[in-house]
Amino acid sequence: MASERKRKLDIGGADEAAAALAAERANPSVNPYNGRVYSQRYYDILSKRQGLPVWQAKEEFIKMVNGHQTTILVGETGSGKTTQIAQFVAEAGYAQGGKAITCTQPRRVAAMSVARRVAEEMDCALGEEVGYSIRFEECSGPKTFIKFCTDGMLLREAMSDPLLEKYSVIILDEAHERTLATDVLFGLIKEVLKQRVDLKLVVMSATLEAEKFQGYFLDAPLMKVPGRLHPVEIFYTQEPERDYLEAAIRTVVQIHACEPPGDVLVFLTGEEEIEDACRKINKEVGQMGDKVGPIKIMPLYSTLPPQQQQKIFDPAPPPAREGGPAGRKIVVSTNIAETSLTIDGIVYVIDPGFAKQKVYNPRIRVESLLVSPISRASAHQRAGRAGRTQPGKCFRLYTEASFKKDLQEQTYPEILRSNLGSVVLQLKKLGIDDLVHFDFMDPPAPETLMRALELLNYLGAIDDDGELTLVGKTMSEFPLDPQLAKMLVASPEFRWVPCAACVASARSKLCPAALPRTRAMPQLRQTRQVFSLLLF
Repeated sequence: MASERKRKLDIGGADEAAAALAAERANPSVNPYNGRVYSQRYYDILSKRQGLPVWQAKEEFIKMVNGHQTTILVGETGSGKTTQIAQFVAEAGYAQGGKAITCTQPRRVAAMSVARRVAEEMDCALGEEVGYSIRFEECSGPKTFIKFCTDGMLLREAMSDPLLEKYSVIILDEAHERTLATDVLFGLIKEVLKQRVDLKLVVMSATLEAEKFQGYFLDAPLMKVPGRLHPVEIFYTQEPERDYLEAAIRTVVQIHACEPPGDVLVFLTGEEEIEDACRKINKEVGQMGDKVGPIKIMPLYSTLPPQQQQKIFDPAPPPAREGGPAGRKIVVSTNIAETSLTIDGIVYVIDPGFAKQKVYNPRIRVESLLVSPISRASAHQRAGRAGRTQPGKCFRLYTEASFKKDLQEQTYPEILRSNLGSVVLQLKKLGIDDLVHFDFMDPPAPETLMRALELLNYLGAIDDDGELTLVGKTMSEFPLDPQLAKMLVASPEFRWVPCAACVASARSKLCPAALPRTRAMPQLRQTRQVFSLLLF
């Protein structure tokens, strides 16, 4: 690690906090975290929490955490691991003495929604005892002892706090997704664990290569928790679909016309497809008149503003008239909705079998987003969305033979198919110079690392000896690709700051997040694309 800091443990403060917590717990009607009387809502939720499979394994889990520095938890869909584990370790005393617990999520909407749910379950105020941290938004404070954040935000915290001193427990959720940030965190935290014997790590996933993770974390103990899924009936197509988008739209309309009440979740690959599908579904259902109930269509993709993303949790619309057909909520999403998110009421899932993935060719230095087949693990996760609250149905728009023969078992790790410029810059900022021997779970190709170093040297972020320059340190503060970060750093010299900010926004696809959704959105997206192509 780059720099070691002397850790000062306030033993007296921890003892006082423990005594106060014990005293308040003596009165079961008082919340020990804020001193307020529990609301009736708390008791209603508590009864539901106690029915979760992970609750039955609570004592065993805490014993495992107390006895080991690293714990691997495999919890199937519906086990409750995402919302409960952070609360368990807090109740076990790991949030005392000024220390906090953090739980990472691969996506912003998951971090926000889980934080809201946990705050509600603990009868605490969001932003006080329980908070979240995502790019461009911090919802936490001095009292926060459970914080949910994206994996990228925790990686950025490590830049200013290499030993992650403020945390007593780090929980890496949805580890099977193997995002760039998560893979880097694996290596960083593994090194931190050697220097901080007081730190606990919990690695969680619904579908995990358990043996591989156990081997990487030096034979860490494994705990498996069953899920709580209702039966899900799987349907395949007889022949491959030529146009999966049209097939998905057609399936939604058929479900709304013929199937019993229940909300629908449709998986598509990107913003353009999703917006197009929403318009066409609205149009086709509108032409059916009063024969069917009303629908509420909600898109979900990464560049959608967080406030818009939260609308997916709204209830379905009521019948248009008394005694009329029931309304239905239709969520059209990218693979964001595969894990972590529990959207109540989903009964039908439509899975075309595709997702967009980053693919990087280091020889021509081009990174692309390509529509690629999903893995069998992802298909299993998608189907599981239909059985969270009641028996459901999953319509796979591909053949059963294709599922068994053509789909890979697991998703290929992002670190093996991405441009590593940003990763290398962050590792350099953390003081990690020996990139070849950095403890990656799946080491990237040496050629990819060399291309990243060449790029950073060309941009002036590192010198000829591979040392981080002053410009490189400044670039590392921006959550952008190195080229865009260098443009912003250099823009004051050319008096081009506003234009550089616009270009960076266009290239990083942040424009839609800063604009309200209007009828002009298609034109705005087209302008962004043209502007982006002209300048790069």
